[in-house]
Amino acid sequence: MSGSSDLILERMMALHPKVIDLTLDRMWKLLDALGNPQDKLPPVIHIAGTNGKGSTLAMLRAGIEGAGLTAHAYTSPHLARFHERIVLAGELITEEHLTEVLDECYAANNGETITYFEITTCAGILAMSRTPADYTLLEVGLGGRLDATNVVARPALTVITPVSYDHPQFLGETVAEIAGEKAGIIKRGVPLILSGQTEDAAEVIEARAASLGAELIAQGQHWHVSEERGRLVYQDETGLLDLPAPALMGAHQFQNAGAALAGLRKLGLPEASYEAAVTQATWPARMQKLSKGPLIDTAPTAELWLDGGHNAACGATLAEAFTRLPKRPTYMICGMLNTKDIAGYLAPVVPHITALHAVSIPGEANTLPAATTAKAATDAGLKAKAAESVAAALRQITAEEPNARVLICGSLYLAGHILREHS
Repeated sequence: MSGSSDLILERMMALHPKVIDLTLDRMWKLLDALGNPQDKLPPVIHIAGTNGKGSTLAMLRAGIEGAGLTAHAYTSPHLARFHERIVLAGELITEEHLTEVLDECYAANNGETITYFEITTCAGILAMSRTPADYTLLEVGLGGRLDATNVVARPALTVITPVSYDHPQFLGETVAEIAGEKAGIIKRGVPLILSGQTEDAAEVIEARAASLGAELIAQGQHWHVSEERGRLVYQDETGLLDLPAPALMGAHQFQNAGAALAGLRKLGLPEASYEAAVTQATWPARMQKLSKGPLIDTAPTAELWLDGGHNAACGATLAEAFTRLPKRPTYMICGMLNTKDIAGYLAPVVPHITALHAVSIPGEANTLPAATTAKAATDAGLKAKAAESVAAALRQITAEEPNARVLICGSLYLAGHILREHS
């Protein structure tokens, strides 16, 4: 559904020729014109990392809300609607409020060059500065040091989730260089929650924390988390927590939950927050079980899941997640971009999949054609065929196997298309 915010967002796209241009100069200028709303936010938790920052944010938010408190959240990208990026005291920003702050930022920018992410981040900060809440959760868009979210002088807490090789054209050619960019969110005297890292990354991040006198609260040194008999066991100097497994599926979510728990403990939140963090967190298109919408109506006895992962690591995560589910004939409806490593993505899941139905991603110029995806799946050892659409693939699957488990996967763009139809 289009609204007036969509028109302003379109205008904002034209303010800078590049999608990404890492510098904070334009942010400081616009924030100053807006009265420096970044200095008026509720206590900020700033989260960077390559993997798991969104899930960790979701668990922190669930924990804060489980303690009877409220949190703003700023995340990116969105899947179905831009409004998902800005949560005000637990609720998605309204169309009217979004239009108002976008308009205000567009006017204050006065036609100056600024990237889409920068000006929309200013809009998010402006909205959050004017709405009462107990905490503000800020997720880094890219990197950390020069990211548009890195404008809060003194957060309550910083968090760095696992760092790996990503976006070398912007962040550096080695994991150590990339870690240096992520470490740019560390502030003097502000505690840092650090998830387990490779030796290269840990060395850089820990040195930065030490140079700024930031208290380091690191996995493996100051806190430990493990899975024991299907439950989560967390331990730090305060004591031991024995909690249910995270609602977000997969072995990697235990580590993300550990970082969230370490953060909640450092903030001094009550015990009610700990179980809520692991059991109440939701994160769209991360092994999300669909429960309503046109596809569910089409296949009422099937079990439908949605996942937006699209690289080899995500394929491995999916394969591990399948081992946690009861046995059931499992099919994939897969659509991918032509920039992704489809062979690497599919290789880990082959043993768990009965067959794959390939689709082209609707409305996406960079989609892999369905036939190409189907061939790659066949080459990987899967029984595969192309389908006209997700709905057509689902009809074909359930005609043969009405009780199938069906995973729609391969791209956040495909996930966004499905969520728009199911919201």
